[in-house]
Amino acid sequence: MERRNFIQALFAAAGAASLGARAAGPSADAYATAFAASRAAHRWTMGYVGLQADVEPMPLTLRGRIPADLTGAFYRNGPARHMLGGQRYHHLFDGDGMVQKYSLSERGIVHQGRFVRTEKFLADSAAGRPVRAAFGTNPPGAEPIPAPDAINVANTSVVSHGGELMALWEGGSATVIDGRTLATRERRVWSPEYAGMPFSAHPKIEPDGTLWNFGITSSLGLLSIYRVKPSGELASATTIKVPDIAMVHDFAVTERHLVFLLPPLVFDRARSEAGETFLDSHVWKPELGMRVLVLHKDRLDAPQWFELPAGFVFHVGNACEDRGVIRLDCIRSPSAWNATVALKELMQGRYEAHEHASVALLEIDPKAGRARQSLLPQVAEFPRVDPRIVGRRYAQVFSAARVDAGDRPGFDAVMRLDVTSGRHEVYRYGADLMVEEHVFVPRRNGSGREGDGWLVGTALDLKREQMLFSVFDAQQLAAGPVAQASMARVMPLGLHGIFVHA
Repeated sequence: MERRNFIQALFAAAGAASLGARAAGPSADAYATAFAASRAAHRWTMGYVGLQADVEPMPLTLRGRIPADLTGAFYRNGPARHMLGGQRYHHLFDGDGMVQKYSLSERGIVHQGRFVRTEKFLADSAAGRPVRAAFGTNPPGAEPIPAPDAINVANTSVVSHGGELMALWEGGSATVIDGRTLATRERRVWSPEYAGMPFSAHPKIEPDGTLWNFGITSSLGLLSIYRVKPSGELASATTIKVPDIAMVHDFAVTERHLVFLLPPLVFDRARSEAGETFLDSHVWKPELGMRVLVLHKDRLDAPQWFELPAGFVFHVGNACEDRGVIRLDCIRSPSAWNATVALKELMQGRYEAHEHASVALLEIDPKAGRARQSLLPQVAEFPRVDPRIVGRRYAQVFSAARVDAGDRPGFDAVMRLDVTSGRHEVYRYGADLMVEEHVFVPRRNGSGREGDGWLVGTALDLKREQMLFSVFDAQQLAAGPVAQASMARVMPLGLHGIFVHA
């Protein structure tokens, strides 16, 4: 069989096998009823109500002055339509994606948001209810799904590369977005052979502009790896077989290697074929440990395997090579409870502080065949680094942090952590604010040293029912924002964002 037909056959098989068609667990109406009942008692639920329509441009009220070299746009993506036709999704990751844009100029800040018009969004909208399966929800009477892009919600991240702005998801194609209007254009096809294959939400862009990314075809145990030129053209794509394929959300690059952390949350084909959701088709097998897959960039067909204690990882900050040893940081949980349970309970308006994710520092020695980890006490998520040192030696990681958030989910602070010394600096927004991911933006006319720049991001003010957009001097977080703007409307709490200079 020709390679193109082989890949397409794998793709079609994956779509048919990995997406169930029966409703599992409580009905969507039960989720909606439970969430509605919790609204009066828990103010934090306002971040997960969701929207039903695009939001028109709105100017923010600015305090302080936006630095001159921050002229441009901050984009954030995230699930935003959590309910349709009286049916509420069962998992946070199921909602249709909305790309938000904060435009920064000498005139101030203007916000707008627009849903990504995916095939799923259009089909559900036309029906007036969910008719396509999602990551953690199989709606009653769901339509057959021929391929993963039929349920692509484009709700996880956004990337700007090769002159294109793209909304990203885990299991399907990137979706090209108009950076000015946020209008949906088309699905990004990297090559005829890989049309529609999974292209994950955490690509890594190296200092020379080369983009690396991966995609997982769970039902067939396949890992696809993409290398994209700075121009946006595909340089190469490779697919390899991985035993006991796991749920992998992120990865790391160094100058010579790609590193994948495989938690023991592994795909069970039998569960999928029995009609379970994609999420519930995974099984926690701690006896496997946390497997580490290291691939040399020039020898992707020669994997090296290492093992760490069992744990679950969503996000990796950065990685580098130091005298032959790969060093990286990630955010680790003891188990997959947050992914498999907590984010379901969230959609019912429930929160239980069962376990939190904290910073882990890993060392992998390919020559000695050993890997080890050390755990830091800081509770954090959404690690970001200076984009000028992706895959290179580094010290500083910026993240959202949980200092004293009380009896609610999420984060109340931002943190700068030195992974070489353990020293950290924190700015706490306060108990009434839910902090989203913040991103680092290098100072355009600065020293060029790592961390010389700005930290920008958003937070939901529960007390005032408004959004905050903040700009920090990245090296003086504790001093508070140098500029902050407020917007008198509540937006659904999103996931990942980027800053693009004008």
